[in-house]
Amino acid sequence: MSHTVREQAKLLSRVRRLKGQMEAVERALEAERPCGEVLQLLASIRGALTGLTGEILNDHLHEHVLHAESEADRRQAVDEISDVLKTYLR
Repeated sequence: MSHTVREQAKLLSRVRRLKGQMEAVERALEAERPCGEVLQLLASIRGALTGLTGEILNDHLHEHVLHAESEADRRQAVDEISDVLKTYLR
């Protein structure tokens, strides 16, 4: 069983909180709130998304790299992480 399946409830809870934060940005913009407030909301979202990304990446490293069933599986997992990091760091 994959780590995302084992941790599904916790991960989905975090995603739902992110959705709520995005909706708060939408409401703030519709209400013409000051840009400082909107920026603070966006910074909070970025932090929450970074935390979620870090958690899934950490679990991926442990399950699919450290405890890979074969060298081919390990290589595939490393390639996946490499591709994600290239996108993430742009």
